[in-house]
Amino acid sequence: MFVYDILWSTVNIASLATLAAAAWAVAAVLMLALWWWHLRLRNAGVVDVGWAAGLALVSLLYAVFAPGDPRRRWLSAALVAIWSARLVAYLLRDRVLGRPEDPRYQHLRQSGSIAAAASFFAFFQAQAMLVVVLSTPMLIASANPAPAWSALEIGAALLWAAALAGETMADRQLERFKARRPRPESTCRDGLWRYSRHPNYFFEWLVWVAYALYALGSPGGLVALSAPAIVLYLLFRVTGIPATEAQALRTRGDDYRRYQQATSVFVPWPPRRAS
Repeated sequence: MFVYDILWSTVNIASLATLAAAAWAVAAVLMLALWWWHLRLRNAGVVDVGWAAGLALVSLLYAVFAPGDPRRRWLSAALVAIWSARLVAYLLRDRVLGRPEDPRYQHLRQSGSIAAAASFFAFFQAQAMLVVVLSTPMLIASANPAPAWSALEIGAALLWAAALAGETMADRQLERFKARRPRPESTCRDGLWRYSRHPNYFFEWLVWVAYALYALGSPGGLVALSAPAIVLYLLFRVTGIPATEAQALRTRGDDYRRYQQATSVFVPWPPRRAS
């Protein structure tokens, strides 16, 4: 199997590299347009919208032009399109249209960070490259010529559905809490948020695990495992959990510290009792 993977990759590397280059061009143009829009809005949160929408666009590109079995290509594109449509709608409603800029981006702008240099231009284009890197599972799966889905691919699709349902539930629970928040410094402990400080991030990561498993049934699929690994690193070390928790501590203080002491940071788990 390993030798076959190498031979398959060698034969197809030119067409896959061309598709990846085309995907980068599509993502770069999208991010350029969104960067211009963000200058008018003064809201860098549109970059998150572009990240989700860009993945749907490049997955569609792979579905149209990749050399694999059509059913596998279009299922891959459909999974990403559904995920993207939900996330884009949520981000536009919650963080962009008629909303102030996300405090994380405000902090980057005010601190004069490297990310905010040149009005976030390089940051937006870095997200375009990230779209291409994270679309690796879709590219690999879309190039698989096998005519039938494997049990691993079917299981991956089921995991994707469960993870998307969990992420949607977490987002809705947080929205309902924000609508009735009793005090500005209070922290959501409703539903899934009782068991994880970031259930939305946890289920988002599971979506990426599902994409990787879907590609793992294809030749060269081991490379797809890099996508959930990168997403996990970003969540724990870059723009996810560290920035979100720092902002929560600035705005909610002791209430959030108590929440940190009692609640799992990522994987949903029964809360610890106060000592």
